[in-house]
Amino acid sequence: MNYGKQHLNMPVTPSSHTCILVVDGSSVSREIISRILRDELNNVEVLSCRSGEEAIQIMKTHPVDLVTTALLLADMDGLSLSRSIRDAFQQPFIPVVVVSGDADARLLREGFEAGVTDYFDKSNGYKAFGAFIKGFLQRHAGLMGNILFVEDSKTAAAVITKILKINGFTVTHTGSAEKAFEMLDKKQSTDDHFDLVITDFYLDGPMTGGDLLHAIRAKFHFSQQELPVLVLTSNDDSNTQVEIFHAGGNDFVNKPIIEEILIARVRALLLIKHQFDALKKQTETMRLIAATDSLTGVRSKRYLVDNGENYLSDPNNQAVWAILLDIDHFKKINDTLGHITGDHVLAEMGDFLNHHYEDDMVVRFGGEEFCILVKNCDHKCIREKTEKLRHNMERLKPAGLDVTISIGIAGLDDHPDSNLTQLISMADKALYYSKETGRNRVSIYTDTEIQAVTLPSDNSIAASGDY
Repeated sequence: MNYGKQHLNMPVTPSSHTCILVVDGSSVSREIISRILRDELNNVEVLSCRSGEEAIQIMKTHPVDLVTTALLLADMDGLSLSRSIRDAFQQPFIPVVVVSGDADARLLREGFEAGVTDYFDKSNGYKAFGAFIKGFLQRHAGLMGNILFVEDSKTAAAVITKILKINGFTVTHTGSAEKAFEMLDKKQSTDDHFDLVITDFYLDGPMTGGDLLHAIRAKFHFSQQELPVLVLTSNDDSNTQVEIFHAGGNDFVNKPIIEEILIARVRALLLIKHQFDALKKQTETMRLIAATDSLTGVRSKRYLVDNGENYLSDPNNQAVWAILLDIDHFKKINDTLGHITGDHVLAEMGDFLNHHYEDDMVVRFGGEEFCILVKNCDHKCIREKTEKLRHNMERLKPAGLDVTISIGIAGLDDHPDSNLTQLISMADKALYYSKETGRNRVSIYTDTEIQAVTLPSDNSIAASGDY
């Protein structure tokens, strides 16, 4: 097996423990590089040595996730070190990054043959090196994966499972498509899902590998990016290959299996999966940013409009109440103390509401007005919650100021057929009633009228208890 032609990357996850070996003949360079890596990366262990032979000895006794090497070493050059690493170890895909100020023609020409993964131009500066390695690790962080392997031949299954495990993959093997279907149905709804399916196209039993592939695409509705499938087949005719792709396969490998080809295909498909997951995560992050008010940290009004109706109708939330609260005399704060102080007041209030209503929906409704959709609450519960909220806001003293709030509430208990707009409108009328009758109080829109929850004597009650 010639590993010299391989330059695939052994993945490393920056968030988990990562061991980097720095090989450089200069003690000053080793120290600078090691310090930069420790500063830039979390949970990193940095080892260093001056020669290629020392590096090989270290790697024989200590697992290493990444090697950085100078081009010129005392006993060999960086290309020779890369070749030695490829030839010496069972896992030939440990990344090797050459750090050089002179990426000459030989380095670029022979680097692939030597198994060099990447290069860093030292003339860009050591600070840029830290960002380079950080980005490198992030790009290759998802290439280890949880593989569902479906193969009914015990001999083939044993050989291929061993190859996959030697190369660092987690493998779950089953001999039938029916069992694989059950596993997918159960596992894909959990966090411990499969990243890749490898299946023989022709399996014994009622359900073939082709049937399983069709079910993955048509039954579970997994795209080729969300759950890649690599098909194994002993039939290399073009009709079979077309059938595999039409069924939704990403790629295929012919039997008998050649290890280098199998691992190259697996890593290419896991890279697709990793990129899909990264894009999905980025999309979720952007959605969260769009749904969050930047000043207060609570949800935005757009989020309320998009999700409020479902929140109201969810049977697990019943009964839901709408709370509208408004800061009393907030304009006076802005006019006398300035908008920056006003922003501090709003930010502290938003943080307070997020903390104390983390199981409910807290929204900045506009200006100094907030809306809270509170679930699983009856009449007694909502009256107690809002009175305690009023008292605790009075004690909060955001930005060091004496601040009070007026509150209006309305709920599905009293208005079971109301939609979101109607419920908020009634809470708004109750809020207006609180302001009309003296502020710093709570009012409720019942099934017949607006009533005061706060009695005149309650205005001096100290807050107690949790929400």
